[in-house]
Amino acid sequence: MSDWGPVFVAVVLFILLTPGLLVQIPGKGRFIEFGNFQTSGASILPLHNPFFEKKMADWAPVLIGVVLFVLLQPGLLFQLPGHNRQLEFGSMKTNGKAIAIHTLIFFAIYAILILALHVHIYTG
Repeated sequence: MSDWGPVFVAVVLFILLTPGLLVQIPGKGRFIEFGNFQTSGASILPLHNPFFEKKMADWAPVLIGVVLFVLLQPGLLFQLPGHNRQLEFGSMKTNGKAIAIHTLIFFAIYAILILALHVHIYTG
């Protein structure tokens, strides 16, 4: 039996921490901006910095979640759907539909790696 708890927590955090949806640090014009639907490389780094416990044995859920979070941010590398086209690259903008689609992509990849393939990264 698989434990879906970490997958659902990761998906909720992906949505809530998407730069520009609720908050962007740093913002385009100010240090902090709310609901501007903008993103940047600099604004992704502060938001994906999780607190790691010293005795965590399996790092796979955390590392996979962080890597997917960065790679799948709508507007950073790509955005599906884009503003003017179905697929845009590096627009640094996002929208509600793109956040929903990217969340589904995140969920699918994360669930496959963690639950179906049972990827583990153990520390010694």
